Formats: sequence, C-alpha cells, structure tokens
Amino acid sequence: MKKLLFLLLAFGGTSASAQMNDYPIQPVAFTKVTLVDKFWNSRIEINRTVTIPASFDRCKTTGRIKNFEMAAEGKGKFCTVYAFDDTDIYKTIEGASYSLAVHPDKQLDAYLDSLIAIVGKAQEKDGYLYTYRTIDPLHPGGAAGPERWVKENEQSHELYCAGHMYEGAAAHFMATGKRNFLNIALKNADLLVATFGPGKRAVAPGHEIVEMGLVRLYRITGKKEYLDLAKFFIDQRGKKPYNKKSKNVWENGTYYQDDKPVINQEEAEGHAVRAMYLYSGMADVAALTGDKEYLAAIDKIWDNMVGKKMYVQGSIGAVGDGERFGDNYELPNTTAYNETCAAIGSVFWNQRMFLLHGDAKYIDVLEKVLYNGLISGVGLDGKSFFYTNAMQIQEHFNHPDIERERSGWFVCSCCPTNIARLIPSVPGYIYGQNGKDVFVNLFISGTGSMLVNKKSLQITQQNNYPWDGGLAFIINPASAMDMNFKIRIPGWAQNQAVPSDLYSYQQPLNKKVVIKLNGQPVDYQIEKGYAVISKKWKKGDKVEMLLPMDVQRVVASDKLPNDAGRIALQRGPLMYAAEWKDNGGLASNIIIPKDAVFTSQFDAGLLNGVTVLKADVKAINIDADKQSISTETKTLTAIPYYAWANRGKGEMMVWFPEQVKYVDIISQ
Repeated sequence: MKKLLFLLLAFGGTSASAQMNDYPIQPVAFTKVTLVDKFWNSRIEINRTVTIPASFDRCKTTGRIKNFEMAAEGKGKFCTVYAFDDTDIYKTIEGASYSLAVHPDKQLDAYLDSLIAIVGKAQEKDGYLYTYRTIDPLHPGGAAGPERWVKENEQSHELYCAGHMYEGAAAHFMATGKRNFLNIALKNADLLVATFGPGKRAVAPGHEIVEMGLVRLYRITGKKEYLDLAKFFIDQRGKKPYNKKSKNVWENGTYYQDDKPVINQEEAEGHAVRAMYLYSGMADVAALTGDKEYLAAIDKIWDNMVGKKMYVQGSIGAVGDGERFGDNYELPNTTAYNETCAAIGSVFWNQRMFLLHGDAKYIDVLEKVLYNGLISGVGLDGKSFFYTNAMQIQEHFNHPDIERERSGWFVCSCCPTNIARLIPSVPGYIYGQNGKDVFVNLFISGTGSMLVNKKSLQITQQNNYPWDGGLAFIINPASAMDMNFKIRIPGWAQNQAVPSDLYSYQQPLNKKVVIKLNGQPVDYQIEKGYAVISKKWKKGDKVEMLLPMDVQRVVASDKLPNDAGRIALQRGPLMYAAEWKDNGGLASNIIIPKDAVFTSQFDAGLLNGVTVLKADVKAINIDADKQSISTETKTLTAIPYYAWANRGKGEMMVWFPEQVKYVDIISQ
C-alpha cells in the first residue's frame, strides 16, 4: 500500500504524508489518461520508438555513457565537451520511464537497469556523482575548479546534474516501483543536505533545477530536509557581491538570476532556461510552504515575461549571447534565439502557475508554447532537432546563432533529451482537479480517469483538435455526482492573441463560444477563463463546445518596432509560417494586402497531415535584368509554424508586411 501511495503522489495525486500545504489544484496524472488523439498519439509513439532509442544511442556513441564507466574505474579522461553532459543520460532515462509507465517494454526496462548500474558504479562512497570530476579528481576540467562545488555558481553544473538525476530517478521509481536509481539519487541528496544549509556551505546554484528535483524527492519520501534545502538554495540568490553597476549580464549577476534576492525580482531575466527552472522551483516551494513572498515575485515576473518578453508563437529567450532574455520589448526576428529547452521550461512553469491560481491565462500560454515554439524543436521524424527556433530565415541573411536546418544531435544536446522527457508527459497537462471542481485545460481526444469526492469519474474527449473547433466531452461518473465542470475557453477564441497587450487581433472576433449540454444550448458563467457548468452529473451526459477557427491577423504592440506594419497568421492555437517549399522558393518577398481573404484546407498528405492557409497575395520579384523589381499576384500557402524545416533548407517567415514602405538594396 505504501508503494501505491507513492505512485499516486508522484504521478499527480494526493500527498502520502498529508502535507498541510500544496498546490490548491492537482493535475490528473498522465498515467490516468488514455489517448486516442491523432495529433498527439503519433508524436508520443515516435518519441517512444525513435527519439528515446536515438537519444540512448547517441549518449553511447558520443561518450556520455563512457564517462560514467571511466568514473567507476577512476581512470581515463572526460571524453565529451560539457561538464553537464551527464544530464543527457538522466533526461533520457526520465523520458523512457514515462513511456514505460504507459507502455510496458521488458527490453527497455532491462536496458534502463543496466544503464542505472553503470551510473551507480560511478557514484563515490559519500554519494557524490559528477563524472567530470570523479574520472580524475586531482585533475578535473577547468569548469569544475580544484575542489568540489567551488565553481558551482559559475559553470561546474554539479547541482544541475544532481537535479536532473533526481528528476530521472523519481520518474523511474514511479514507473517501475524499483529503487535502484532512486537510492542513488537519495544518497546524493543526503550528501547535499549534509553539505549545504544554514551554518554549512552556501551557494546559489549556477544553473537551477536541483530545487525542482529536491521537491520531487521530498514528495516521494516526505523527508523535509529536501524541501528545506530547495528553499535554502533559492534564498541564496542575490547574496554574491556582483558589480551591480555593470551592464555585463555575467558581471552584474542577472545572467544567473542572482543580482538580487528572488523576492525582489520583478522581471524575467538572464539565461531563459535557468530562469524557467528557478521560477518553477519557486512555485513548488511556495505551494508546499505557503511562502507568499515567492508568490508575489513570480506573479510579477510572469506578467513581465508575457507582457514584454515573449514571441508571438510562445518562444522566449530572444538573445543568443547568453541564451537569455533581453530588455523589455527586445524581440528581434532576424536574430531570435528561442531555445527549445526554454519552451519546455515555460510549460513547466505555466502549469505550476495554473495549479496555484486556477486561471486559464496560464494554460493559454502553455498551449501556445506547446503547439508552436516547443514541438517546432523536434522534426516530424523524431530524430532531428532545433536547438534554437527562428522567427525568419532569409536567403541573404546569415547569422551564427540562427539554425536554418535541423540536426540529429548537438555538442550541447540538452534540447533533444529534454524533448524526450516532455513529450510522453503531455497527457498530464489535460486535466486539473480541486474538490468537486474539474478543469479541462487541453483538448486532446481520449479518456481521463479521476476521483471526485471519492467517486470515480471518467471524461472522454472526442475532437479533431487543433484542426477543428468542434469539441465533445462525455461525462461518466460511477454514480450521480455534483461537479463543477470547468472548460477552458481559450483566450484566442475570446479576442485575445496572448494574455497581455503585447499582441492582439487586427480585427475583433465577435463570435460567442456556444456550449451545449445534452444537445441543448446552456448559459454559462465564465470564471478566470473557464466556462463553468454546475449540476448533478449522470452517466452519459454530453457537453459540446464549438470554438471559432477563423484565420486571424495578429499585430504586435507598437513597442515592437521589428513587427511594425506586419501581421502574423493564427488559426485556433496554431501560428503559421510561409516556407520556401510552397511559395516558389522564397518567403521573404511576400506581401499580404489588407483585403486578402484566407481559406483553410486540411492536406492529409502534407507534413503528416496539416491544415494549410491560402490567400492571393503580392510577391516582389527581381527582374531578369537585375536592375529593377516588379510585383505579381500569387497564391500564398502557409503551414503551421511547428512544421517548418522538415523538407530541406530554405526561407521561412512568420511576420508579413501589408504594404511596401521602402526597399533595402543589397548587392553581393
């Protein structure tokens, strides 16, 4: 029974230790959701059969596994590039464990055990586990420094490696019930508890995630020292004597989110992935301790990010120099960085913000990221990736930070392994619950099972989202039950491109979202973005909702000069792009006049099946004499942004001018 309680807790249930504080809303675990969804099932299956095996293979061929073998033997030379390369194995184990939880595979299970045995042998007697140092502790690489932890707040990533280990170990334990990886993680965590804390060593982790990992271990074990240490690490930020007057982000501490105490921070700053993991860790600790100062801080930071530092397709981290947030409204298109890991971190954080506040705006952002700037990071083949996610690719413009085509792996391969662990967990973002309040956040076909006031309930979704706006929900309680059924009405269906004034629709969409109960229209109240239907539900009750799927022209705030006079295209939750392949070899020469009329059509044979947008537009052409230009009318074809760069290398655009104001002449 104890093991069962742990499993329920770890996959999103109620705490076995009956904690007084926790998230007011609890997610329904992905293990409690069975999908029949065309859009997501194929991605989860490709992740299981292609992405995860490819990731393990590349961990082997690149030497990441060999690093652990050499650490166990205490001889050799660290054979990969980065001090944090251990984490690629931990993240892939995490993703494989999630897959095992819903798709038993004896061969994969056995392989994980063999890999965990290699990891365990590399662990030092006191619990320390970091191959970059352990292989040759007297001569570690320069990122590590002469002693343990002395460069932790810079580039050693010792605690970052520990955090990913904890996440992977928790996932493996929850999926299999085995303690082989969990015991390795707990031994390491106990070393951290003995090393860091009041009256001991103090440090602000240079790359956050150990905080989230410690919370995971606390939830499994109930050992409060892990939660206390997570909070201790967060509270160390802002204590290092950086040069606060410097504009250099490394010298003033903002790159590490370390320029001031977290409770005084008001802007999303620094390295975007580190920031997302910090804010997620703060949300976890705030939920479990009731820390209201943490809550106030992350509320302000979220407003800043969504209102001033997020791209139209949900991506964050605009600046390549440091993979970081720039200044407010610094969102260039030609050099947009947009690391895939930052998109994944944004999903983690926005889910936690929803669990804290029960507001649909956080899921609006989560959905925008998930369907656009996140899955763009993995190719349709499941084994080619983007580290960065561009906003435009032009034939005449090349920049070292902008990827024009996908790669099978990277020297710093954090993004592919992060994808491997995120994709199988998607069903866990669909539902939330608080007492008799049941939240439907994402529209993904399948059946979710949960307990509402100790009664079993199943909700079956039937839809063809994101291509179609017709949604159906079949409610099947074990017996009649009182329930507040809360369906998110997406902001994009309520004249809101994003939950801020950073982007908006050029023309308001004045269509009321119709909801029917058992075939009859119902009047509903909207609370924090959710349509609320309260009644005594019986088996077979059916709720239907029709979302408008009009093509919308999105315009940017006048504080974003790079987007002035331009529009982006949105249909439902999807942002669209024009790619060279469909538009005569170019995409940067397209003008979309104000009177252009769009049509949408599903093409089952294109890019694994997508709805494409078409309209008659203008295109600028260079005449044959190379001394004059002309325009022609042509048919624009736009594809979902996430699907670009799956057919070779060429131009891509997200923002389109509505008219010509001037022409730059470039000669080569």
